[in-house]
Amino acid sequence: MKKTILSVFFTLLTCAIVIAQDYTTPNTGVTWTLDDIAAASPSTITVSGNDYTLLGNLTIAENDAVIINTDLTLRIDFEKRVTVFGDFTVNANAVTITAIDENAPYDGFRFEEFSTIDISNATIKYGGGLRVLTETFSIDNCTLTNNVSGTTSSAVIQLSRGMPQITNNTIAFNSNPAIGSAANSAVSAYIFNNTIEGNNTANSNRPQINLGPTLANEPLQIVQNTIIGDPALEQAGGIAIANFVGGDVFVVIDNNTIRDNRYGITILGNVDSTQIINNIIEDNNIQGDPLLGGSGINHNASNVGPAVIIEGNEIRRNLWGITLQGSATVNLGDDSGNPGDNVFSENENGGVVYALYNNTPNPISAKNNCWIEGQQSTEAQVEDVIYHSVDDPNLGEVIFDPFLCGILSVADNAFENFSFYPNPVKNEINFNNIVSIEKVEIYGVQGNLIASKIVSNGQNTLPINLPTGLYFVKFSNDAQAGTKKMIVE
Repeated sequence: MKKTILSVFFTLLTCAIVIAQDYTTPNTGVTWTLDDIAAASPSTITVSGNDYTLLGNLTIAENDAVIINTDLTLRIDFEKRVTVFGDFTVNANAVTITAIDENAPYDGFRFEEFSTIDISNATIKYGGGLRVLTETFSIDNCTLTNNVSGTTSSAVIQLSRGMPQITNNTIAFNSNPAIGSAANSAVSAYIFNNTIEGNNTANSNRPQINLGPTLANEPLQIVQNTIIGDPALEQAGGIAIANFVGGDVFVVIDNNTIRDNRYGITILGNVDSTQIINNIIEDNNIQGDPLLGGSGINHNASNVGPAVIIEGNEIRRNLWGITLQGSATVNLGDDSGNPGDNVFSENENGGVVYALYNNTPNPISAKNNCWIEGQQSTEAQVEDVIYHSVDDPNLGEVIFDPFLCGILSVADNAFENFSFYPNPVKNEINFNNIVSIEKVEIYGVQGNLIASKIVSNGQNTLPINLPTGLYFVKFSNDAQAGTKKMIVE
C-alpha cells in the first residue's frame, strides 16, 4: 500500500515538473506561431480555442521567428519571461497579453540586441514590462497598462540603443515611467502620437518620459503626444532629458500637450541641439513645492553650450513658467531664426508670477513673446513677471522687447492657408499649386537641406523616400515663402 501511494506521489510530481517546462525554439530558421510552439512543447504552451497559456519561460532563438497574426489572448504564468534573440512579430487586429492571475504578474519581455521586434494592435498588461536591448524595435497602436517591475524596473518600455519607433499607443497607469533609457545609452527614439497618462504609480522621483543621451546628429523626437499626470502621484514629472555623462543630445519636443505633472519638461546637462516648440504645458504644479519642481520648462546645465530653442509654446498655471539654472542658456526669440511666439499665463507661486526666472549669469534673448496672456502689457508689467539682472545684478539680462500678445508677427502671406496631403506621409505628398509656388525644399530638424525641386502650377505629386521622423517643407517663390511641418511614417 505504501509503495502504491509513493508511486502515485512521484507520478504527480513528475507531471507537475513537465507542466512547468521551459522551451527554446530550435534555431533552425523556423517561423512559428504559438500553435507550433504548443505542438513542439505542449507542457510550455496550452491552447483552448483563442486562449493560450504560457506556463514556462519561452526563448526565441537567434535564427528563428515567432509571429502572432491571429486575434488571441496569451496568459502568462507568474514570473515567467519571453526572451527574444530572433524575430518577434505581433500584427493581428486584437491581441491581449496578460497574466494568468492579475495579482501574480509575469516577468515581461526581454528583446536582446540584434533581435527584430514589431508589435501592433496589442494590449500588454499585468507584466514586468519590455526590456528593449535591440535597435530594431517598433510598437504601434498598442495599450500598455498595469505593468510592474520585472524584466525592467526603469520604465514600461526601457530602451537601450538606436532609433526605436513608439507610435499611436496608450501607455497608462503603470508602476514605472512609460518610456525610459539609461544615462549611459544613446537612443534617438521616435515617440509620436501616444497618450501617456498616470504612469509611475510607485510615485518615485521620475517623470513619465525619462531619457538620456541620443545618437549624434539623429534627434530624439517627441512629437504630438498627450502626457497627463495624476495629482495623487506628486513625484511624477512630465518629460526629462538628462545628460550626465557628456553624451550627444539632439532633441525635438514638438506639439505635445503636457498637463498635471510635477513639472512639464526638464533638460539636465548640456545639449548639442534641442528644440522645444509648439507645446501646450499647463498645470504642472501637483507637488506644490516651488523649491522642488513645478516649472513648465526647466534647463539646468553646468557649462555654457548651444542654446535650447523655445518657440511657440503655451505655458500656463505652472508654479514657474521657464526656469534656468547653472550655466544654461536658451533662445526664446531673436531677430533671425526664432520668432518667439511663446504665451505665458498665471505661472505663480507664493503670490508672485514668474513667467521666466533666469537664475544664470547668461543674457537671454526672449523677443516677441506674450508674457501676460489676455492683455496688451506695458514694459513695466512684463518686467514684473521676469526675474533677471534687474532683480539681481549677478544674473544675466533677459532681452524681452519687443513683446506682443495675440497674433504675433504674422505677415500677409498667401501661403498661410496652403497645405499638402497626406500628413503624416508614407511615400508621397500632393498639393494643388494655386499660389504660384516655384520651389519646394525639404529640411531636416537640424536645418539641413535634404531635397529641392522646381514645381509647376496646378496639381503636383512629389515622391518622399525618407526615414521616419519630423521634417520641414518650404514652399517658395521670388516674393514669399512658407514652411510646413511634415511627419514621415
